[in-house]
Amino acid sequence: MFEKVLIANRGEIALRIHRACQEMGIKTVAVHSTADANAMHVKLADEAVCIGPAAAKDSYLNKAAIISAAMMTGADAIHPGYGFLSENADFAEMVEAHGMVFIGPSPKMIRMMGDKVTAKQAAIESGLPVIPGSEGEVKTVDDALMWGEKIGYPVIVKAAAGGGGKGMKVANNPTEMAEAFTLAKQEAKNSFANDVVYIEKYLQTPRHIEIQILADNYGNVVHLGERDCSLQRRHQKVLEETPSPALNAAQRQKIGEIATSAMKKLGYSNVGTIEFLYENGQFYFLEMNTRVQVEHPITEAITGVDIVRDQIRVASGAVLGYKQEDIHFNGYAIECRINAEDPNTFIPWPGKIGQWHVPGGLDVRVDSGMYAGYTVPSCYDSMVAKLIVHGRTRNGVLMRMKRALNEFVIEGIRTTIPLHQKIIENPEFIDGMYNIHWLEKFLEQNTEKSE
Repeated sequence: MFEKVLIANRGEIALRIHRACQEMGIKTVAVHSTADANAMHVKLADEAVCIGPAAAKDSYLNKAAIISAAMMTGADAIHPGYGFLSENADFAEMVEAHGMVFIGPSPKMIRMMGDKVTAKQAAIESGLPVIPGSEGEVKTVDDALMWGEKIGYPVIVKAAAGGGGKGMKVANNPTEMAEAFTLAKQEAKNSFANDVVYIEKYLQTPRHIEIQILADNYGNVVHLGERDCSLQRRHQKVLEETPSPALNAAQRQKIGEIATSAMKKLGYSNVGTIEFLYENGQFYFLEMNTRVQVEHPITEAITGVDIVRDQIRVASGAVLGYKQEDIHFNGYAIECRINAEDPNTFIPWPGKIGQWHVPGGLDVRVDSGMYAGYTVPSCYDSMVAKLIVHGRTRNGVLMRMKRALNEFVIEGIRTTIPLHQKIIENPEFIDGMYNIHWLEKFLEQNTEKSE
């Protein structure tokens, strides 16, 4: 087992990793920017190293500074968390080249799954169902028109290196294709310095369903069930739940088996999440995230598996230690992402936190690095907390979440708590009748009413 792990991240995930390490008897090193000098994980870690100024490019994305901090403190492994360098194959290779362990999958796997085109090819070869689309890169407008005709409109032009909704344009007919193709390539180039695009059938009312995978270095692979992440605004997840109200037992067993079989064929190790679009009873591979997910706590709630702990264990060379039949699913769980944003305009709202009171009670969990008197910086992601609620029934979880949201007190900044309160009381959400477009339509309707 590792003796010392450097945590190459910030906020709640850095604190989550620190806690897992502490419970395993592993010392931790927190790296931080000047803006995060007073962060909770920095205060609690065994050692802390400032790696640069506030801007992420000069600190949390500074590979050389992070490697230097790890070498200086004698860390034998680096945990990247999510975001920042967590899916950067070059960084993973640097970690290994300096004699340390990157707590995640191999650089080869990160690189493969980080490119949408190669990821789709790997998915096909490993038996995952995919959305009908082009065979690799589409280079010209004429080729785009050919594929649009072959696939059938509407189609979506997507950046191969994309993420967060960038480099994605929908074409409903041949007339719209030329503009969609040109705009997608330009946006891809500006956002990712890579203008490679491909084309897929555009699903109009899908749900976003993902399967959590955990695997060791010896071919042992299990899935930890699915999460429904369909509540999104501008392709950013807002609320997640497990199990999905859209699936029955046979469907979730089938997609779980397909996912684990595919990962065994690929030789995947460590944690990963296979994301699907689900429509009319069919699953279609979307992408794979080769890291721990923001929403991993709801899976931990219904399985009892400590995902971060096992992620560290298997990276150290340990055997997974359990099989699929040992995983038991218990009840329901929902996570609300609480952001420092105006709940109506979504304008970021950084600032100093006044009163801070988190909800408690049975099966209520809050993952956050915030505290009273802490100043939320303006230079990073606006999420300040994750509220996770678990229970035996979905209705019981909704009632518990309502109570927990009412108890949550954050003063000094505006947050999205009021938005979550509206969502969980909406009849359509209560009935589980939503898809990836539902939240944006809900927001439009609420804006119209307020005007």
